[in-house]
Amino acid sequence: MIAENKFADTETLVKAWQGLQQAKPALRIRDAARELGTNEATLLATMVGKNAIRLEGDWGTLVKRLPELGYVMALTRNDSCILEHKGAFKQVNVMEGVATVIGPIESRFFFYAWHVAFAVEELKNDRRLTSLQVFDKAGDAILKVYLQEGKSNYDAYIALVEDFRAAGQEQEQFTEPYAARVYDTEVDAEELLYDWADLQDTHDFHGMLRKHKVHRHHAMELAHGPFTYMIHPEKVKEILESAAATKLPIMIFVGNRGNIQIHQGKVRTIRILERGHAGPQTWVNVLDPEFNMHLLQDIIASAWVVKKPTRDGVVTSIELFDQQKELVVSFFGLRKPGQPELEEWRQLVNSLPMLQAAGA
Repeated sequence: MIAENKFADTETLVKAWQGLQQAKPALRIRDAARELGTNEATLLATMVGKNAIRLEGDWGTLVKRLPELGYVMALTRNDSCILEHKGAFKQVNVMEGVATVIGPIESRFFFYAWHVAFAVEELKNDRRLTSLQVFDKAGDAILKVYLQEGKSNYDAYIALVEDFRAAGQEQEQFTEPYAARVYDTEVDAEELLYDWADLQDTHDFHGMLRKHKVHRHHAMELAHGPFTYMIHPEKVKEILESAAATKLPIMIFVGNRGNIQIHQGKVRTIRILERGHAGPQTWVNVLDPEFNMHLLQDIIASAWVVKKPTRDGVVTSIELFDQQKELVVSFFGLRKPGQPELEEWRQLVNSLPMLQAAGA
């Protein structure tokens, strides 16, 4: 079905967007789509034939071409958190519908959710913005790759766009909402905790959740005490500032349906900023030369310390959830498979005061 909105046709939507841009020139397209009652892919599709080109083809083949672009900025976001990395797609491996990206830009692409992509040319504040943008079937952004003026290979970009240019360049974008996932509400907590205690690798955690058909946040609640406990959500600022002050390397995971982007390394500049188009919003930011994180603090409803047994010892993470109990971002101490967790990370997490879980 086409995205649900109040506009009868593309021309009406374009006029409404133009009016909104005049009233709020700094409004980002994602926020504009929300105000207009549509989604970002539908709004972006109205630019086809002018500033955007539809792309189609095998997604695995497309992403294998990303290293040709050279130095770029990759952006992954959900409703509450954004990661931006500058660098190159050094190594891209594709297998069974998943791509593993290793290097300055590290990601995991899940092609089952990739629905439509565009090549986009925009002019903002006298700056040319050239990008590749991928969306899921609900019209939500999965990945955006921005070329960097003077550093990226524009010839490779043009060749890639021509090779993947869609036969049809229509301005209408068909989208449909995802059906709500169904989880068991009566989970056998004893069996869940038994399997949790038997974990051998952090990557086994997702399989354990699927086996028990348990929502991730519900699993946090069921494991409260043995493997999880709550901390105050605002402690994320303290975590980042401590990591920056002590030069402690960390890992940050932010994902959506079709992509998880990963930061591995130190963070340096931590800033709290109040901004927003619909009123003041509190954002926790990492503002480093090659890496930015923007976390919307206001809608973080809970923060959990999570302990996962592995063959290399216990691995400790901090997971933040929004008001819909969906995972927003995860923090770990930097580690590689086969290596134990950094003791400095464990000490930092253990220094944070524990909160009582709701209903505990």
